[in-house]
This record gives sequence, structure tokens and C-alpha cells, in this order.
Amino acid sequence: MPLLTSETCWLWSICPTVLSSLSVWTSVARSLYRIYDNEDYVRQLARQPGWQDVLTKLYMKESYESRGPSLAGSSTHSSLDPSSSRPPLRRDHIVDSVEQGSRSSSLSNTVDIPSTRPQEEALYHPLSPFGTSPFELELGGMRGETGTWNQNPVGGSQAGTPSPLEHSRSFPSLRPRKSSSLSNVLDDSNYGTDPRAADTISNTSNPQQTPEEELCNLLTNIVFSVLWCGSGSEGGEDAVWRERGQVFSVLTKLGSSCQLVRPPDDIKCSLLEMMLESSLSDLRDSQGVSLPYFPSLLRLLRLLQDFLFSEGTDNQALWSEKIFEGVVNLLDRLQAWHSTPGTPGALELREMAQIGLRIITGYVQQQDSQVSVMACVKLHSLLQTVLSLGWDEVCFLLGRLGAPLWPGGVMEADPNGGHTETFSQLVPIVRTLLDQHADPVTLHGLLPSLPVTNGSPTFAQDLQSYSHTVEWLDFYQRHVQPTMEQYELDQFGKSHDLMSNFWNSCFDDLMSTAIRRDKERTYSKDKFQEVIVDPYLRRVRSENSRYHSGQKQSSGQQGVVWRHWKSLRRLLTSERGAWAHRVPLEVKWKLSSAETYSKMRLKLVPNYQYDTHQEASAFRDNMGADSPRSSEPLPLAVAKEAKVSDMEDDQLGEEDIVFLDNKVEGEDDSQKEKLVLSEDCELITIVAVVPGRLEVTTHHLYFYDASSEKEETEEGIGFDFKRPLSQLREVHLRRYNLRRSAVELFFIDQSHYFINFKKKVRNMVYSRILGLRPPNLFYFGSRSPQELLKASGLTQRWVCREISNFEYLMQLNTISGRTYNDLSQYPVFPWVLSDYTSPDLDLENPAVFRDLSKPIGVVNPRHAQNVREKYESFEDSTGTIDKFHYGTHYSNAAGVMHYMIRMEPFTTLHIQLQDGRFDCADRQFHSVAAAWQARMESPADVKELIPEFFYFPEFLQNINGFDLGSLQMTQNNVTDVLLPQWALSREDFIRKHRKALECEHVSSHLHEWIDLIFGCKQRGEEAVEALNVFYYCTYEGAVDLDAIANETERKALEGIISNFGQTPCQLLKEPHPPRMSSENASRRQARMDTLPPNLFEQLDKLRPFKEVVCDGQPLVQAVVPRNQNRSFIIQGSDVLVTVSSNGLIGTHSWLPYDKSIANYFTFTKDPTVANPKTQRFLSGLFAPGVDLSTQVLVVSNDGRLLFSGGHWDCSLRVTQLGKGKLVGRICRHIDVVTCLALDLCGIYLISGSRDTSCIVWQVLQQGEFSSGLSPRPVQVLCGHDQEVTCVAISTELDMAVSGSKDGTLIIHSVRRGQFLRTLRPPGESCLPARVTGLQVGMEGHIVAQTALEGHTAGKEKYSLHVYSVNGCLLSSVSLEEEVTALYLVPEYIILGTRQGNLHIRDLYSLALAVSLPLKVAVRSVSVTRESSHILVGLQDGKLIVVGAGKPQEVRSGQFSRRLWGSTRRISQVSSGETEYNPTETSGK
Repeated sequence: MPLLTSETCWLWSICPTVLSSLSVWTSVARSLYRIYDNEDYVRQLARQPGWQDVLTKLYMKESYESRGPSLAGSSTHSSLDPSSSRPPLRRDHIVDSVEQGSRSSSLSNTVDIPSTRPQEEALYHPLSPFGTSPFELELGGMRGETGTWNQNPVGGSQAGTPSPLEHSRSFPSLRPRKSSSLSNVLDDSNYGTDPRAADTISNTSNPQQTPEEELCNLLTNIVFSVLWCGSGSEGGEDAVWRERGQVFSVLTKLGSSCQLVRPPDDIKCSLLEMMLESSLSDLRDSQGVSLPYFPSLLRLLRLLQDFLFSEGTDNQALWSEKIFEGVVNLLDRLQAWHSTPGTPGALELREMAQIGLRIITGYVQQQDSQVSVMACVKLHSLLQTVLSLGWDEVCFLLGRLGAPLWPGGVMEADPNGGHTETFSQLVPIVRTLLDQHADPVTLHGLLPSLPVTNGSPTFAQDLQSYSHTVEWLDFYQRHVQPTMEQYELDQFGKSHDLMSNFWNSCFDDLMSTAIRRDKERTYSKDKFQEVIVDPYLRRVRSENSRYHSGQKQSSGQQGVVWRHWKSLRRLLTSERGAWAHRVPLEVKWKLSSAETYSKMRLKLVPNYQYDTHQEASAFRDNMGADSPRSSEPLPLAVAKEAKVSDMEDDQLGEEDIVFLDNKVEGEDDSQKEKLVLSEDCELITIVAVVPGRLEVTTHHLYFYDASSEKEETEEGIGFDFKRPLSQLREVHLRRYNLRRSAVELFFIDQSHYFINFKKKVRNMVYSRILGLRPPNLFYFGSRSPQELLKASGLTQRWVCREISNFEYLMQLNTISGRTYNDLSQYPVFPWVLSDYTSPDLDLENPAVFRDLSKPIGVVNPRHAQNVREKYESFEDSTGTIDKFHYGTHYSNAAGVMHYMIRMEPFTTLHIQLQDGRFDCADRQFHSVAAAWQARMESPADVKELIPEFFYFPEFLQNINGFDLGSLQMTQNNVTDVLLPQWALSREDFIRKHRKALECEHVSSHLHEWIDLIFGCKQRGEEAVEALNVFYYCTYEGAVDLDAIANETERKALEGIISNFGQTPCQLLKEPHPPRMSSENASRRQARMDTLPPNLFEQLDKLRPFKEVVCDGQPLVQAVVPRNQNRSFIIQGSDVLVTVSSNGLIGTHSWLPYDKSIANYFTFTKDPTVANPKTQRFLSGLFAPGVDLSTQVLVVSNDGRLLFSGGHWDCSLRVTQLGKGKLVGRICRHIDVVTCLALDLCGIYLISGSRDTSCIVWQVLQQGEFSSGLSPRPVQVLCGHDQEVTCVAISTELDMAVSGSKDGTLIIHSVRRGQFLRTLRPPGESCLPARVTGLQVGMEGHIVAQTALEGHTAGKEKYSLHVYSVNGCLLSSVSLEEEVTALYLVPEYIILGTRQGNLHIRDLYSLALAVSLPLKVAVRSVSVTRESSHILVGLQDGKLIVVGAGKPQEVRSGQFSRRLWGSTRRISQVSSGETEYNPTETSGK
């Protein structure tokens, strides 16, 4: 059997709590019993701390508390039932520690039972674990209050705690005790008795033995073996006996709290019997050397005395014959009765003799028992032969003989004669005491009438009679009782104190062991917790998190896949899809986030999450028309906490400027991409705040959508994006929720992202992005919006009329922090008109305009006095709220939704703001005139306009058919916005309104309104004088929300303040300069003589000039690229690229304006064109039936590459213009490429083919130059039934348009390739007219040319159609001539015809503005980027340059140029002096 370990003992300690079967317990005890004859195992077990508690707990049968109400007054504890549920990893046992009242220590390694005693009884007293003091039992119990003797002394059989911390109580349902014996250790023959039937170790040897009896016998033998044999090998005598005493203490405690298989007193008695037997055996084996055993035997007798006179007073069964015989034989063997002073061990022997004498007297008192007779005989024998007693000992024995000697014993004798029999047994003892040990003289003096004791045959009868006399009673009271008490105090008081100290020390050791074990257990638990449990729990949490993350990710991926499938299914089932429905589904629309270069949101996209909002309509409250929704008052204490006294400009700190001065390494495309920063952030959109992470690398900007459920957006599923750093155009500091914590990123394709960070991170992100030196970034290095405006030069350009009023206002809004992405900071525009009722709008009449020098609240002069008085009379006693003129704001989220209520997603946002319902119809925006009238009638309504009033007619139409209610007065339904009488349609209203904004009157006064909103009158004294002060919380920097510690209050304040609106950042602190008049601007331009005039502003002065590029070869392409970095031929000039019908490539020098030849151009012909040795041609053959034309030729925006289609191998080819070298060839179409188009920003190229498909390609960039096409298509667009004939693309509006021979135009999105709509140009015939030409304008206007075949050759009918960006047909016109070239500018369409005419038509009405006859068929038309000249390629190879104005004289030889670094002069230089004469040319 392996050695015992602490882990084994710990396993044993939990057995009673986890094992529910008594048979299992018995099996455990049988296994343990095998160790008792192996001394090594026994000693090892005895060395285990708290072994007493571990082993004695195996006696437990059930807890008192589990026995229900049978024990009145018992405390309530948790059940010992091992089957009861327990929390994992924490096993709380009922017997584990003492934790009640003032006790916090433990008696064992497991938990103890709390006591139910009152607090004052829980105090510690040094008493025996067997009960109260022996002297208290004897002296207090022998006589009652009346002086009579009690038959049953109080106390006894009390089961107190080891320290007695609580009162003892009787063990219920006592049974006759079954003794135990260790047959192989003790010799029963010494006692003349046989082992009892229960004294066996196995139930197999005694079938009548119950399982409880077998378990108890096994455990008693095991406990004794460890207690007696294992404890004696180590430590001193005191330590050994303290360990033994702890067994009795633990048994007492268990007996008070749990039901054991045998009463604890019986177990103690068995252990004491075995200890006596073992001691006697040791003496017998000592071969007469008994002196070393004296201290141990004395301790044993003291323990036995304490046990008998505490527990045995009420339990006669404990006074066993075995104990009596053991004590008597032990003392006889020691010859303790015969000890004499001076001999070794005399003191110990004398004390043992006194204890033995007291025990014998105790047995004598056990009436009606055989052992009492034996005690009387033994005592009489000792008195006769051995003992020599003094007077005090005589009195002690007389007093201890009990009731039969004294009055009451005889007179109250029971009928059975019990006392008479006992009295007869005591007569010989009394006679011997009085005759042999009492002094005769003293005795005669005290008892003169005492019967003769020596030889009198009638002494018994005489003594019985004498005991009733007063003399005898007086003798007891005066002499016997006092002497006996004094003798007990003198002889046994020391023993009592020693035992009290012994039990105290046992208790202390028990407690210290328990505490030590608790510490060890706590340490082990902590270590187990640290090494096993915590890593396990961390792993569990990690695995659970990973599992849930996986589940969430899987669910998210399934959602993404499902959304992708829905998108694909929509594409396949769309009107032009493969699975198209016979009856197309009705499409509802919402506003797209795509913007033009003028920052207009024009485009509508399908709304696949369309909601009719019927519930919101049903819940509408039409009774609240006169009580507009007011903002919740601001909590005063919170507002005071957040107020800022000193407002600083929003700019970078010095620590952030450092990043601007240090260029980050590795930002070239040739370098490996490196991560620069990664920060958590939020992407702010109108409809959602998307949590995510922004990562900036040396090449790209990444945003990762971290939302749990990704929504379908215009760019895909979720808001993730990846944008090249080279496409970044602007970065602006922004504020969000009044915090300066956001940035807004603008890219060259007009996409932009509003990203919010932690406040302290924003500036670092901004400076690190700028530190990467993006090549296309504008306004580089500015530190604040004020500096940004100054550095941009926008104000000067506006003053000089180089940009429009609309463009300037949009730029001011952008720089000051206004954005479409945040409704509380939406761009703000002014009311410019005051006349909305006249049938005609006369923009020459100043009376029709609003006074722009005054805030909208006081445009009506009647309101000015009221507003001023309100300001002057306002006082805030707390000093928190500053004076203000208006409690509402001219731009806030509610105002934006008010105007845009008919357009999703603003409809949904409006309903959310109104608590799930539409606002009252009378308060909705239902009429332009009514809205203006409301401003005039109430100074509280100070809403200005939004940009959509000047470019977006669709917001005035209820295109989705929402139920907006009806007006209370007229009961008219609110549907489309009622327009002024002077507006013929929504489009007409927008055009006229925009025209009013750009008119001379508004231009001359717009600076006054700018001063109010963005400038010097926004704040301070000038704002007070201008009646232009708003609530203080609307101003930038007026509050610091981070100063509010309470998050709930901070969130509430954010919501409240956002409803007030936010004033833009103050951009100017000086008065804004006025705009020049158009006449002054023209004179200035003429005087400055630096810019070419705008051709389209002088259409009446058009003059053509000729340049011969390749005589006789049609010029099919002539274009000046948009964004080239100047010419590589002549420094300071641009490149003009020409392509002839034979594929000859020319790269000429072009200068649109020179002071020496005012208003005209400089053209330097490419010398390689005329030299056959240096000529450059397009490589490859073209497919049959394909004419080389502008349809299949596109020049990159930087003038570096030429993209060509129409090749026989269905390829799309890329040619480097400088060398005429083929650098790319891509074959993805399965038929010939028929048309190409490039977007305005040069990012995407679209190709159309005879295979009826279109493909969108990405133009690769290397550094700042175009390098080729990505071989992987961005999108493949399908839907046409016949050959695609023309294409156009607008990346900023996210739309690709294709025309086909099937007579339709199909519009797709670029980013996702989603089908948007089909346009079918109208015609005179039911047959479709093929689309032959297509252009898309900067504001999304779609111009298409169609041709309808006639019945005979040459009788085709041609038409021209103009659509809005949202597919609304604006105008159509039939043409008499075949259009061979088409070009679109912001206000006009330029047409070149086969008949040799150049027509310029109005974009909106298609009315002819001017016509220029050229007499030769036009093959190509383009406009220079300054709009200064029209370049026309003719069939005869001439290049016609159309300009405006009159040429000046030019000196010959004036133009000295360098050609590729050469110093030779160039002779082929034209300065526009050769005017084209079509009549002369045609004649020739």
C-alpha cells in the first residue's frame, strides 16, 4: 500500500459529503482499517494536520438540521446531503469552518456548524469538553435550594464544543452502548470477560452486526490506532496528549451538530477503555520499569475522571465495568495504594490513588448495578488492608457515599427496597471508616451517641436508626460537608485547573491547526485558482468569445451573402436582367450620397428598403398646428458645468505640426506599403453612426466596418472602404456633437467620409495624413479654417467673378465645417427672393429680392424692435446663459428634415424625430410662398434655405407617394410642394432660383449675408448691433462636453444642444469685400491680360482659325488633356493630341493665351508628324466596319496614354503617346470594342462592345502619372439586346451610361454595377432609333443622339434628347443634319455635323444659340479646359480652332522655343493669325 499523503487525507475529508451510501463509507473504513497494524502508516497518518477531524467525520450519519423540525431551536444550515446541488469549483461543506457570531476560527479542514446560542453565551470559558466543572456537578448537584439531596444531579451528559463555546445538549434517542476492542492488541483475559458480540471488525464474522455498528467499530479501532500508537513517536508528552484530546473535542462538536452512527459519548467511552487496556498492556510489557509511564498514566486518569464526572452523571451506561476494572487493575499494578513519600514517582502515584479513590466512590454511587457492588467491595478492601486515611479523607468518603447514609435516604426509600440494599452495602465501609481510620476521641466528641462500631452485631440497625437523629444531621452539616468540600478543593482543584488548561490548549491547537490548514487550503485554492482555474476560465471565456465571435461572424457572413444574393437577384430580375419580370416592379427612390464637383447631391437611387410609413401617417397629430415642437430646456447645472469662457480657434497643436514637417518614408508606389497609424473611430453618415477602425498606410486609407449587422449601401455591403492616398484631395478638421474630434476626407472623385475620433486623437490623425504628402491634396499645411480660407484664394476669385455665387457659398460651408453627413451642420444658403406670388419674376427689379444685410428673423422690419427688446430685457441670474436674440437657429437637423421631408432617408429621420409619426401637415413644408410668409410673420421662425433649393428639383416632388396629411383650413392634401406662380415646373423653379442667386443684385449684396453667417457679424458687438445673436450653445467652442463627468448628463446635453443647431466656424473677422460688377470684372480681366476669355460668354464673337495637321487625312481626334503637368515639348505649354484616320499620332504644343497675341492661342506643330521617319502610328489592324473615330479613342487626363478600341482581336489597347509604343493590350470582350469613354477625374475607363456588354476599367497610376489599365475589370455591365454604340461615365455621380442599337440607354452604378434605370428616347416611329452619340455633363445631364433609319438610303431621321441625372426628359429636338461629333459643356451642347456645320445649342431647351459653317465634314469636337477654344477636326485633316475676339498684330520671329532641349528655333509655330475662310477653302 503506498504511503499516505495530504492529498489522500483531503480526499478522505470530503468523503462524508460526497458519499451517500453507508456501505460505501464502510468500504472506505475497511480499507483504512488495514493500516492499523502498520506502524509506519499509522505514524504517517498521525502527522497529517487535522487528522482528528478527517477521521471522526466518517462517523457522521446525518446533520441535525437535515432532520427537519424534530429538533426545536436547532439552527438552520445547509444540508449534508451530497446530492444537493453545489456551484462548480466551490464545494461548501456543512462541517467546514466555524463562522458564527464572534467565532471565525475553524475546528477542522472543512466547515463547522454555527451555533444557535445567544451572543452572550458564545463567550469562551475554560471548561471541559465533557460538560461543566466536576465540582459544579458534584457540589451544585448534591443539594437543592431547600437543602434536600437530589437523586439526579443537574448537568451531565452534555455535549459541548471542544472549547465549550456553546452549551451542551443531550444526544437524542440514546441506545445501549456497544463497546469496541482491539483484539490483537489487548488481552481480554485479564478482565475475566469475553469480547462482546459487537466487538468485531467485519460483518462477515458476525452476521447480526448492523452496518452502523460495523462502521463504528472499524472507525473506533482506526481512530484509536492513530491516537495511541501514532501520536507517541514524535513531539513531547504535552503535544501528544493535546493531539489525543483534540479527538474528544471534535467528537463533542460533531455530536452537537450532526447525527453520528453512535452517540459521541459511547465512542469516547470506547476510546477510553481501549486506552486503559493499551496502558495496562504497556505496563505488562515493561517488565517492572513503570516509572516512565507515570506522567502518561496520570494524564489518562485525569482525562478519565473528567469524562466520568462530566458525561457520566446523567448516563449511567458510561460507568462501564471495563473502565472500573481497568482503573483498579492499573492502580493495583502500579501499587499506587501503597505509595510512600520519598519514593520515585510518589507524588504521581498519590494523585493517581486519589483519582482512583474518587472514581471508586463514583461507581459506588451508581445504584442498582453490579459494578456498584464491585466498587463497594473494592473500597472496603482498600480501607481494611491498604489505605491509611486522615480525618479529612474520612469526611470526604462519608460525604461521597451518597444519599443512603443521610436523612431522606431511608425515610424516602423506594418500595422495592433499593436504598435498603445499598445502605446494607455501605455499612461495612462506614464501620471500617469510623472504626479504623477516624480518631476515636474526635469521633466521640462529635458523635457521643454513635452506636458501637467494633463487634456489634446490630450496628447496621443501630446506624440506620441513628441516621435520623439531629446529632447525625448536625455532624454532617457542621463537619462532614465543609471538610469534604475543602478536601475536594485542595486535592482535585489542581486537577481541574490542569484539565481546563489542557482543554484550552487542545482547543488552541485545534484552532491553530484549522487556521493553518485553512491557510494552506486557501493557498492551495489560490494556487489552484491561479494555475488551473483562472487559465481554464480565461480559456473558457476566450473560447466562448471565439465561439460567439465565430457565430456572430458566421451570421454576419450569412447576412452579407444573403444581401449579395438579393442584390444579384435584383440585377437578374431587373428590367434588363436575364430573369426580368414581365411586368417590372415599381421602384421607389432615395437620395444618393454621390456629389458633383460643385458639391451637389443630385442623384436618386432605388430604395430597396422602402417603407410607406402608413403608421406614421396614422399617428399624425393634426391638432397641434399652433404648438410647434419646442426644444427641451437645458439643465442649468449641467449647462454651467460645460460652458467655456474663452473660445479658441480649431487648429493643430505644436506637437502635431511636427508631423507636417517630416515626410514619412516609403510612400512611393515602388516602396512596400507600410502601416502608419490605426485608430478606432466612427464613420458618420446621415442615417447611421458606424463604429469601425481607420488604418492609414503609405499608399491607402482603409476603413473597416465593425458593426454587427452590415447594411447594404451604395458602395456595397457594409461601409468598408479602401481609397488610394493619391486620390485624396482635401482633409478638413471637423467637430461632431460640439466636440472638435472629427475629420472629413474628400477624394478627387467627389466621394467624402466624415470620421469621428476620440478628441485627443483627431489632430494626430490629421497631421499624420498630411505628413504623407498626398500628391493631389489642396490647401496643404493650413492649420485652421480661417487660414484655410485665406490660403485657398477663394474670396479673391469670387470677388473677381472667377467662380459663381453657388460655388463660393458651398466652399465657405465646407471650410467652416458644414457637411452633408451631419444634419446639425448641414450647409446653409440664404433666402434670396421675396416675391413668390407674381406671375413673372423680374430679376432686374430690386424689390423682388430679400434684404441680405439683415438676419432672416428681422427681414420684416416690424420684428426688429421686438427682437431688440427681448435681447435687452433678458437676464440670467446664474450668469450661465448669455443674452440672445433668437431661441432657435437658422440651420438645424429639424429644419433640414422640414425641407427634405419628401425625400428618403430624410422622411425616416423626420419620423424618428417626431416620435414615430409625421408632423402636423400645416407645419410641414408644403408651399414655397407659405414658407416665406412664415418667416415674415414670426421672428421665431428663422430657418434659412438649404443648397437643394438651387439645384435639386426632385426634393419638391412627393415621388414616393407618402401620406403627408391635409391642411386644416383648406383640407387640401399635402403632396408636391406648391411652387411660385412664376415657376412653370420644378426644374424651371430651380433654374430661375439659381439664376436669381447668380444675378447682379444678389452678387452685389451677398457679402453682407456672408458677414452675418460666416464673418464679422457672427459674434461680438457687431452681431449685437446686427440683431444676429443666437443661443450661446450653438456657437463653436462655447461648451466643452468633456467637462461633464456624468455620462448620462453628457449624452442628454448632446441631444438637447444638437436640436438647437450649430453656428458655422467664424471664417472672417473683418468685413467681407463686395463682389465686382460684371463690367468691372471684364475691365479688370482686360487690364490684367492673364487669362483667356470664356468662349461661351462671347458667343457672338466666334472666329475660326485653321491649322493643318495632316493634309488629306481626316482628323478624328483633337484634344487638350485636362490635368496634364504641362508639355514635355515646350516648357510652360500644354499638349494637344491629334489622331488621324490612318492612325497617325501627333503631340503638339498648345498655349491657350499669350499677351503678345491677346485673346488667341499658340500652336506648335509636332515635327514628327511631317517626317515619315519619325511618324508614330497606332499599332494593330482595325476590325472591318469600324471607322477610326472619337468613339474608340480616348486620351488619358495627363496626356500620357492613348486608349484605343475597334481592333480586330477584340482587344483594348494602351499606347504611350510620347513614343507611340504599345504598352498594354487587354482582351476581355468577346467581340469588337466599339466605344470608349473616360471619366472627368481620369480614374475609370468604360468600354462598349458588339457583344452587348460594357466593362469598367481602372486606370493605374504610378506616382502622379497614368501607367496603364488594371487587367481585372471593375464592373461588367449587361442589359442591351444589340451592339453597344456609345458610352459615358461619371465617377463622381457613380453612374455609367451606355447607348445601343436597340434604341435604349441603360444607367448602371459604377461602384457596384447595379442596374438603375432604362431610358428610351422618344421618336416619331414605334421602331427604336439607334443611339449614335452620348455625353454626360458635370451635373449629370445625359445628352443622347438617335438615328432612325428611313425607308430609303440617306433618309435617316436624327434627334437630340436631354435627360436629367434622374432620367427626366428635359427636352428633345429633331435635327436636319447628321451629327458626327458631340461635346457637352456646363450650359451648352456643341454639335459637329457631316454637312460641315458647328452648332452650339442651349443644354436645357436645345435651342440653337449659334451656328458656325465650316463647309467640311466635322470628325471631332472638343473644348479646352479653360473653355477658351473649341477644337474641331475636319475631314480634310485640318484643325479648326474656334475662339472669340479680334487678333492683334504679331511680330514675326517672336516665338523662340526649345524642342526637347534643343537650341534651334522652331519654324512651325502658329499664333492664330491664319483665319479660316470656309468659302475659300471649299472653292479650292
